[in-house]
Amino acid sequence: MHASLIAATAALGGLLFGYDTGVISGALLFLREAFQLSPFMQGVVTSIALAGAAFGAAFAGDLADRFGRRPVILATALIFVLGSIVSALAPSLTVLLIGRLLVGFGIGVSSMLSPLYLAETAPAETRGAMVSLNQLMITVGIVVSYLVGYAFASSGGWRWMLGLGALPGFVLAGGMLALPESPRWLAGHGHIADARVALKALRGSYERADEIDAELAQMQTDLAREGRVERKGAQVSVFSPSVRMPLIVGVGLAAFQQVTGINTVIYFAPTIFQAAGLSSASASILATAGVGAVNVLMTLVAIRLIDVVGRRVLLLVGMAGMAASLFALAGAFMIASGSGLVGWLTAASLTAYVAFFAIGLGPVFWLLISEIFPMAVRGRGMSMATVANWAFNLLVALTFLSIVSALGQSAAFLIYGVLTIGAFAFTWRLVPETKGRSLEDIQAAWGQGAAAPAE
Repeated sequence: MHASLIAATAALGGLLFGYDTGVISGALLFLREAFQLSPFMQGVVTSIALAGAAFGAAFAGDLADRFGRRPVILATALIFVLGSIVSALAPSLTVLLIGRLLVGFGIGVSSMLSPLYLAETAPAETRGAMVSLNQLMITVGIVVSYLVGYAFASSGGWRWMLGLGALPGFVLAGGMLALPESPRWLAGHGHIADARVALKALRGSYERADEIDAELAQMQTDLAREGRVERKGAQVSVFSPSVRMPLIVGVGLAAFQQVTGINTVIYFAPTIFQAAGLSSASASILATAGVGAVNVLMTLVAIRLIDVVGRRVLLLVGMAGMAASLFALAGAFMIASGSGLVGWLTAASLTAYVAFFAIGLGPVFWLLISEIFPMAVRGRGMSMATVANWAFNLLVALTFLSIVSALGQSAAFLIYGVLTIGAFAFTWRLVPETKGRSLEDIQAAWGQGAAAPAE
């Protein structure tokens, strides 16, 4: 089985994540008329998927650790299909909210499980690129949602916009039927023979039998180390001393990925552009689509670099660029908001901000949380980081327009810029380098007290 086919199939969860995150911005223009939505209820329709995502992520880790990665991903694909169909056929606001809640639940589960499955099935030397393919698919899904929204805008086809999310859900379910379970999960549950079969299927003709046996032996050594910990105490907890630093890094990066403002762009880009002087809808849509395209292209750049220059370098360069772009954006609004020139300066700053996010915090966060947790708590640890990510996503979505109303656009982006500097300091001090290291080596380093960045 070819590695790229495995990665592409598993990363379809990212496509669903991106599509259902982005499609509501276009559909909402018609939903508010179809269901006579007040401004408050428009916010509810938008944010209920985020609440569902946080709820789904909270359960995903325990389910994945208990039942395996593959069956939970399969179930998630079917939840996407069901949620998309319910949303598209909704005869009432209540049914629409149920559909969006189901879709959000699927988003939360897939946002954690897709990178987890990819990290546990990829070789160490290509793990960064394979896991980052999930982030690429998220950006592609967002752009596709914009294009679908544009295609059905003239006919007011919000049902098609929401319903088409079922298609990649069907493809993901069909693809996962052909993929093996994570060999690390199988080995962790005592299915050593099955783990060897899964590894052979994943590596195909690219590895010899002795190399597969060596990789499996390393997994067993790691599991034995965890077993010794369990015999001293009971089941390993995500709050145990050996997991404390990975949890701080994972949850910290989850928070910083959101509080540095990325989803103000995803959810409110047309509003930002119009406030900056791009008064026509076509100009705002053009600028938003351009930002989406840059997001995709720079994620491709990150995939090429992440296993070459490393995770820390991309994070630090990306955060530095994000901070500079946010300060430029704040300055543009401070100078003379409302003019055409400042409007395009805003577009340039916002595009640069997204580009730097796409090579750093965008893909690297999801990759790192799939690498840094010990096998015994990997699902639960990633679940906690993902719940934090969605919770801060919801916080930013709910507060952005209020901050703008109270303090102005310039002050809002200045706040995000200062928070980005905080993210840079956090990364410089605490985030380790994991490039080219096996998941077992990374865990051993934490066990030796490696809280400082390691090469």
